[in-house]
Amino acid sequence: MNYWLMKSEPSEVSVDDALAAPNATVPWTGVRNYKARNFLREMKPGDVVLFYHSGDEKSVVAAMTVLSEPHGDATSDEDWTAIDVAPAWTLKKPVTLAAIKAEPSLKSLHLVREGRLSVMPLEKKDFDFIVSLGGGPVKLS
Repeated sequence: MNYWLMKSEPSEVSVDDALAAPNATVPWTGVRNYKARNFLREMKPGDVVLFYHSGDEKSVVAAMTVLSEPHGDATSDEDWTAIDVAPAWTLKKPVTLAAIKAEPSLKSLHLVREGRLSVMPLEKKDFDFIVSLGGGPVKLS
């Protein structure tokens, strides 16, 4: 299993949108950065993704599970990639970008170093630490 972080503007796809999606499955489309696209292509079913709301919120709010192998992005005629994800759980409290940047052990994260990247890998220890900053997971009902 691998660990990831993916960012989305809440106006594009939010945690609430993911929870309301049919069968709670969300096609993650629209990634138009080559480095982020290549990270999408490394994802496998069962991988876990931290869901980061960008825009004004700038915080990790939940986790998702990767459901599919990477596939073509139906929103583009070009060679872009998408995956399907499902919400797994929310955090007890959001973990802000400021809180992440304040942690010396997280300084090497792509999120801190390359803020504009929308898909990025995480080490398990960093994933676990961010989840702990959020008070742990809250199971979906």
